[in-house]
Amino acid sequence: MGGNRRIGQGGDDSLRRRNKLEDSITISFRYLDSTRSYKLDSSISDFLRRFPIPATHIYLGNTGNAAKSLLFTPDFRPGFDAGFHAFDIYTWKLENARFFNTTRPYSEINYFLGTRTEQVIELLHTQNIRPNWNAMFQYRLINSPGFFKSQKTNHNNYLFTSRFQSKNLRYTNYFVLAGNKLMSSENGGIIDTSDILNDPIFKDRFNIPAYLGGDEGFSSNFFSTKITTGNKYSLFTGLLRQQYDLGRKDSIVTDSTVIPLFFPRLRFEHTVQLDQDKYIYHDYVADSVYYKTNYDTTLRKPVDSFQLKDRWQSVTNDLSIYQFPDAKNLHQFIRLGIMLQNLSGEFESGKRNFFNTAGHAEYRNKTRNQLWDIEAKGKLYFTGLNAADYQAYISLQRLLGKKIGYIKLGFENSSRTPSFIFDSRSSFYLQKAIQDFKKENSTHLFASYFLPSFKLRLTGDYYLLTNYTYLANYYELKQEGSLFNVLQLTLEKTIKLGKRWNWHADIYFQQVIGDAPVHVPALYARNRFAYEGNLGFKNLDIAIGAEFRYRAPYKADGYSPLLGRFFYQDSITIRNPLPDISAYVHFRIRPFKAFVRVENLNTARDLDGFGFTRNNLVAPGYALPGLQFRLGVYWSFVN
Repeated sequence: MGGNRRIGQGGDDSLRRRNKLEDSITISFRYLDSTRSYKLDSSISDFLRRFPIPATHIYLGNTGNAAKSLLFTPDFRPGFDAGFHAFDIYTWKLENARFFNTTRPYSEINYFLGTRTEQVIELLHTQNIRPNWNAMFQYRLINSPGFFKSQKTNHNNYLFTSRFQSKNLRYTNYFVLAGNKLMSSENGGIIDTSDILNDPIFKDRFNIPAYLGGDEGFSSNFFSTKITTGNKYSLFTGLLRQQYDLGRKDSIVTDSTVIPLFFPRLRFEHTVQLDQDKYIYHDYVADSVYYKTNYDTTLRKPVDSFQLKDRWQSVTNDLSIYQFPDAKNLHQFIRLGIMLQNLSGEFESGKRNFFNTAGHAEYRNKTRNQLWDIEAKGKLYFTGLNAADYQAYISLQRLLGKKIGYIKLGFENSSRTPSFIFDSRSSFYLQKAIQDFKKENSTHLFASYFLPSFKLRLTGDYYLLTNYTYLANYYELKQEGSLFNVLQLTLEKTIKLGKRWNWHADIYFQQVIGDAPVHVPALYARNRFAYEGNLGFKNLDIAIGAEFRYRAPYKADGYSPLLGRFFYQDSITIRNPLPDISAYVHFRIRPFKAFVRVENLNTARDLDGFGFTRNNLVAPGYALPGLQFRLGVYWSFVN
């Protein structure tokens, strides 16, 4: 998009913060569809901002395994969706792409090591090749063998971005390459979570039998990426966006230089995007009884392997026109556009070609006095596979005053075709009966209040849904035709307990209204009690504390390994005697940051000898590991 005005080569993109401890670098970044500039986060109070799994998610026992939000979060995006989302938190998408502007080359080397050789490696480098051209490369590896059988994960992500602007400030080019190779073993859950977890014979959790994966031995080989039974997803996105502006030129003349200015009034934009996605489930040691019992699928004999695969390729062209009512405020604009998408799918039944055409409109206005922030947008699919899908969104934010804070109100509504996994042409459509599913209709009302001086945020979300699609068991697809509602209330507050002692409280309340196939914990609370200061050392920032995460008992969703989706179940209640408890020491010395954590302290007990074996459950058949020690080292460099 753009900043408030364009000055010279960097314009308003230049970072305004300089840190003498980091060799006087000035660095900022923005996202693809954002008009705001952001600074790098150097805080150390919350480790989970840097960890792949967010605080509001549960995961199936090992970093990199399937994960699900504890909060009800329906999908409002219209248009094509393949339907595989259990590994979304481990992927880098276009909305993660950052476009930097920096006065000096900047690099980060991040290394994280956990129990059982769990490892996360992340590298980042960005630099301005020219004053008006920046490039960034980012890479991440997640590798973990897991505590239980057949839990091994190996994820590789890379992201390359480039932003170029011509010297006359009229032409801008955005380029993105994003790749994700995700591999996660599937064990189908452990055989028994009531007796086996309490049997001293199985104090080593890797010895507990699981439904899938056979008897493959434990391996901590960092270079071994073999997945005998599990999901392999390969996702690639390439994007090229070009913008050309028409407007008025101007300049500022100083004693020694002439600084060119440009005030755009009209912008033409073309975006071409290529997506190539491959979703594979395979089992090289297939157990015919398991597939017959849970999926009503009879495997051919002799059984060697079992595989499902969907492959997609999409080419999308989008042409948009912007109009800026106030040339000196690029945060205010009107945008109109049209989109053509060509889709090619390859399934067990053969190849299919599809297309979509759509139109979209958007209005944004962040006023120059910074009091109002308005965003309204809509998208409608005219013809094709997802014809008549639409989404409408509007939000209004107002600064009431520095001592009063901000208030935000919003509304969104969408009608969307169910994910393609609900289409009988998909290889992952396993049920015998062919069903026609209606479009999902979802409405979301939300409001939030933020008071920075009091470190308080209150949020309310109210959802109304009909034609809600879901997985009823391991493979049966269902749709709830009646209207139901979900209410969410969130409180985020930092409470001062002393001069350097803080209590960070995040509390979520949820209630489902109506007879709906949705189960969520009525209460989820995350509390951190910590000393946060410098202990008298000038260059040291430190956070020492404990974290408690509590989930109220609820009938947590089951998990279908073949479909890579969580499913609704109404028979097993997940109830844990203690919250998840962690202790931590985080500190920063200039550009060096370290995170030392001991997690799942709640699992300590005497079971034929002291150990950490009181595993908390997250889903039927799935438990969190015992004690975990984690060490993360994050180092930034100015070249």
